[in-house]
Amino acid sequence: MDGAEPDRWSDVADEWARLWGGFAEPAWDVVVAASGVGAGARVLDVGCGSGDLLAYLDRRGMSVAGIDPAPGMVSLARARVPAAEVRQGDAEHLPWGDAAFDLVTSVNALQFADDVDDALAELVRVVGPGGQVAVANWAEGRHNDLDVIEQAVARAREEEPLPDGDLREPGGLEELFADGGLEVVASGLVEVPWRVPGDDALVRGVLLGEEADVVAELAPVVLAASARFLAADGGYVLRNHFRYAVGRAAG
Repeated sequence: MDGAEPDRWSDVADEWARLWGGFAEPAWDVVVAASGVGAGARVLDVGCGSGDLLAYLDRRGMSVAGIDPAPGMVSLARARVPAAEVRQGDAEHLPWGDAAFDLVTSVNALQFADDVDDALAELVRVVGPGGQVAVANWAEGRHNDLDVIEQAVARAREEEPLPDGDLREPGGLEELFADGGLEVVASGLVEVPWRVPGDDALVRGVLLGEEADVVAELAPVVLAASARFLAADGGYVLRNHFRYAVGRAAG
């Protein structure tokens, strides 16, 4: 499922949390380490989804807050991390004051903003001078096993595969940060494998949000395209990559 559709994300929130919730942890490790923040830091996660990154940060003793446009995701995040301040809203209108946080993160979310530049300006505003912003999202398709499956599904539906988008390409995040007045302190590519226990979870994860008849029709396509990723235990391992950048606000 693609795009920023809050109602649809609410409808699939529980399923998404089960199948994808902790998937991006290798990217979390990299951006948090690069930022150098630790216990006691004030961190906001923009596009917090079901609260998995909030829980990760909370376990490390940070003071966390989150925001997401999907009510269903907000409910899950609040239940997951009761200590977090989680609000419903979008990246372009963050309901916090200037310089409220030491670090703002946005993982696989910023690209869904109606205006990415305006959204980044808000992230910069709420960290204030010297604060840090960390963004991570999928790398271009050639770095992702999942792209093999998505292309097969697109062919079966006689559709064009979705384009990668500027932020997925090399240098895209760095250019965005420079335009937004951030000094890039770290950036790169990080492997983010998706480990799936079996056929059912694989099909449900790839076709998340689709109607039951569509899932039944496309399940054989997904499984055929995924055969090369089958592991010895009967599960699947898809090796994917995220691009990330960590930047510091001027001042």
